[in-house]
Amino acid sequence: MNNWQLGVSGTLAALFVGVCIAWAGSSHSALLSGVPVFALCGAFAYAVQWSVFVHAWVSQSEALYDLTGSLTYIVMVVAGAGLANAFDLRSWMLVGLIVIWALRLGPFLFMRVRQAGEDRRFRSIKRSFPLFLMTWTLQGTWVFITASCALAAITTTQSVPLGAPFWIGGMLWLCGFAVEVIADKQKSAFRADPANADRFITSGLWAWSRHPNYFGEIVLWFGIALMAYPALVGWQLATLISPLFVIVLLTFISGARMLENRANRAWGEDPEYQSYKQATPLLMLRPPRRR
Repeated sequence: MNNWQLGVSGTLAALFVGVCIAWAGSSHSALLSGVPVFALCGAFAYAVQWSVFVHAWVSQSEALYDLTGSLTYIVMVVAGAGLANAFDLRSWMLVGLIVIWALRLGPFLFMRVRQAGEDRRFRSIKRSFPLFLMTWTLQGTWVFITASCALAAITTTQSVPLGAPFWIGGMLWLCGFAVEVIADKQKSAFRADPANADRFITSGLWAWSRHPNYFGEIVLWFGIALMAYPALVGWQLATLISPLFVIVLLTFISGARMLENRANRAWGEDPEYQSYKQATPLLMLRPPRRR
């Protein structure tokens, strides 16, 4: 399959999944001029990615990729709540937690790319129009699907009192967010030390998991899904695919899969790395075993 075939098929597949989620999540959604607010938010997510893609293609730069995704989350959930007149505690807690997460992650990834000078994932992709467009379309799908259960709960016309799932979900989000932040800080400090050049990190949470930041990411989105769940009815329940989508994305598509391949190329013949890999889980946090 050449670049054009892969790019076009990938773009269409991403859009198809997005349309399916838009249809399901629009069940019981508040309306704006007869159009479900949930679907409008999804259309906004894609429109932003494609608009910034034009600049990215012309400038042949991926610098704004992660920042654009994070800002889209923020505007989408805030606008969704405003357009749906969602002023209940569940809606604004969901909005607040997603905004906090996006405000932390977006600038963090943006500055990391700036310091590195490039995002290595895009070295060859950005030279191909269909592949580069596909990655921006995939980001629109990532934003929309990941936030979909929260967005469905925010824009729903149903009113459900808070209960145990809401508070348990909030605690899960807090734990996941803390793990992600701590893991990112530990790795950033490790990389900042010149003595660690060309070395892999095995300290802190990275002694418990090879990708603790991704574990935290998965846990916090499960928390969001649990907070949103009681407010969902009918086809809106399909949006609970959100945390499962995060797992698939971080484990099999990008995230851990790409980093594992890169690590194997760099240290695959290193006995110390092989020992670390065998003793340390891919994602789940587990106390380090003696190697």
